[in-house]
Amino acid sequence: MIQVKRYSANPILSFNQSKSWEAEAAFNGSITKKGNKFFLVYRAVASPQFYYGSNIKLSSIGLAESPNGFAFKNRHQFITPEYSWERFGCEDPRVTKLGSKYYIFYTALSDYPPSSEGIKIGVATSRDLKEIEAKHQVTHFNSKAMALFPQKIKDKLVVVLTINTDRPPAKICLAFLDHEDQLWSWDYWEKWLARHDLYVLPLQRSVNDHIEVGAPPVKTKKGWLLFYCYIKDYFSPAPVFGIEAVLLDLLNPLKILGRTSRPLLYPREEYELKGKVNNVIFPSGAIIEKGKVNLYYGVADTSCCLATLDLNELFEKMLSGNHSVKKNSVQLKLERYKSNPLISPKPENDWESKATFNAAAFSWVGKIHIIYRAMSDYDTSVLGYAISNDGFRIKKRLHRPIYVPRDNFEKKLQPGTSGCEDPRVSLIDDRLYMCYTAFNGGATTYVAFTSIRLINFLKKKWHWQRTKIISDPSRSDKNACLFPEKIKGKYVFFHRVGGCIWIDFVNDLSFPNGRWLGGKIILNPREDKWDSKKIGIAGPPHKTKEGWVLIYHGLSAYDDKYRLSAVLLDLHSPDKVLSRLDYPILEPEEIYENEGLRAKTVFSCGSVVKKGQLLVYYGAGDKVLAVASVPFKKLIEVLKKS
Repeated sequence: MIQVKRYSANPILSFNQSKSWEAEAAFNGSITKKGNKFFLVYRAVASPQFYYGSNIKLSSIGLAESPNGFAFKNRHQFITPEYSWERFGCEDPRVTKLGSKYYIFYTALSDYPPSSEGIKIGVATSRDLKEIEAKHQVTHFNSKAMALFPQKIKDKLVVVLTINTDRPPAKICLAFLDHEDQLWSWDYWEKWLARHDLYVLPLQRSVNDHIEVGAPPVKTKKGWLLFYCYIKDYFSPAPVFGIEAVLLDLLNPLKILGRTSRPLLYPREEYELKGKVNNVIFPSGAIIEKGKVNLYYGVADTSCCLATLDLNELFEKMLSGNHSVKKNSVQLKLERYKSNPLISPKPENDWESKATFNAAAFSWVGKIHIIYRAMSDYDTSVLGYAISNDGFRIKKRLHRPIYVPRDNFEKKLQPGTSGCEDPRVSLIDDRLYMCYTAFNGGATTYVAFTSIRLINFLKKKWHWQRTKIISDPSRSDKNACLFPEKIKGKYVFFHRVGGCIWIDFVNDLSFPNGRWLGGKIILNPREDKWDSKKIGIAGPPHKTKEGWVLIYHGLSAYDDKYRLSAVLLDLHSPDKVLSRLDYPILEPEEIYENEGLRAKTVFSCGSVVKKGQLLVYYGAGDKVLAVASVPFKKLIEVLKKS
C-alpha cells in the first residue's frame, strides 16, 4: 500500500471570519510556482448576503502565496463574479502555467439555485498573478473541473475536464485544440461535444460511482500524472469520497499506462470528517518537489490540506497494478499492421459501399482466406471475399458477394439493418462450416449455420448448404462458432446469450426441430473491469499443447468501448477456463478505430497463425477491416502466467 503522509499542521489554509468574502470556507486549492514562491488559488465562500434577490453564500477565488508550499500569507480575493455566465459564483479553480501565461479554469454558475444547465466552465488568464488579463466562458454545456496540460502535446493544447457532472454518469474527457482561441469557441465545443465519446478516459468502475477531475496534470518521466476524485456509491445515502491517480502516456494522453486500484486517501482525520459538508476530500492541486508529490486537497468543503507521497513508490504501484495485472507480469499487446486498414468500402460496389468489416479467416496451402461482412447504403449485410498471401496485403478481392440473405429470418422486414452479419468459419476435414448472425430487423438475432465443400469454396463455386437456425428463436443469440475439431466425440459450439459466453457439446450437426444451442456459461463480464457490460468470442479457438487459445471481445459499461483480450481453455475439457487476461490486448486508439458507424470499436471474428504470428483480423469502427499480430508463443506464455 502506498504511504501517504498528511501534513502535521493540516489544514494549511482555512476560512477567515474577519474577511466577509472568505468567512465561510476556503478550500480546493490549486498550486503553482512563480520563481521561488508558491501560489495557491482556492475557492472562497462568503458570509450570507442578499444578492440578485436571494440570500446566498457567494463563491469567489482567492489567492495566497508561500515561500515553502505550506505556510501561506498575503491572501486576497483574485477572481470575482462579473458576467452573467458566472453571476452566481466562481468555484474550484485549477491553475496551469503555459508559456508566459497562467490559465485559471473554474466552475462558473449562471443561475441560482444552481441547475445543471447553469453549471459551466470559465477561464481567467494572467501574466503575473497580480492582475487578470481576460476572462472567458469556456463551455456552454454542463461541465466542471477543467485543467490545462502544462505543455503542448504534438503541437496541440490539451485540456482535461469533467462533463455531465450534474447529469450522471459523469465522464472525464480530454480535448485537443489548435490554438488558445478555441478554448472559448462555442463552435469548437459544439463539434467536440458531438464526438466527446472519442476522448473519454475510462476510469469509472461502476455505474453507481462518480468521478471528477481533481488536480491539473503533472508531467513526470513516466507519463502525465493526474489525480482525480472517485466517489463510491455516489447515489447512496453514504457515498465514500476518495482520491485516486492515473498515469497517461506522454505523447498520447488518451492511453492509460497505469492507475491506482484503490483510494490513496479517504476521509479519516477530524478535519476531513467534519465541516460544511462532512466526509469529503477532493484533490485540487499537485506539485513535485525532490521526488515527492505534494498533493493539495480540499476537506469537508471547508479548508485546504496537504499530503505527501513518494513518486517512485506511486509509479511502482500504478504501473504494476494496471488493469489489475499482478506485479512483474507482462502486458502483451497486439501490434497493428502499419498499412491498416486492409479492406475499406468501395463506393462503386453497391453491396459494400458503406462498410467492410468483421471478417472470418482461415489458412489453406499458405494463403489466408478472408470472409468479411459488407454493408450497402441500404444497411443490408452480405459477405465478401478476399485472399492474402502473407496475411497482411490483399492479393485479390472479389467484386461480388459470396453469400447473401436467402431466408426470411435474414431478409429485411422493415427499414434498418438486416442480413448476414459477423461470420466465423471452421475447417473440419473437407468442409468449411460457417456460423453467422442472421437478422431481419426484428427484435431477435439468430445464430445461422451453413457449410460448403472446401473444393467448391476454393473454386469459387458458392454451393452453400441450406442455412439452419440453430439458436432458440425465443431469445437473441449471436457470436457463435464451431470448434475446429471434435472433443471426446462431440461437436463443440461457442455462442453468446445475455452478454455471456456459452459452450455446448452436441452429438451431430443436424439440429432437428426443437434442438437449439444451449449448454452452459463459461465466461461472464467482470463488473469492475474493461469487459464489464458484455463479452463474446472473436473467432474459433486455436489448439496448442497448453490448451485452447481463445480471443474474445468485451464491451465496457463505463466508456462504451469494444476491446479484445484472450483466455486459455483446457485442452480436453474446453468448458474449463485455465486463465484469463485482466487487460485488453487491443483497444481503440487509432482514428479508424474511434470513428466509423460505431466509434470506439475493435471487433474480431477470426484469426490465423502464420509463421509463428497470430494474425487477428478485426473490424474497426464497424467501418473497415484491419489486422494486428502478436508472437503466438509469447501470448501462450503470458496466458500461462496470468
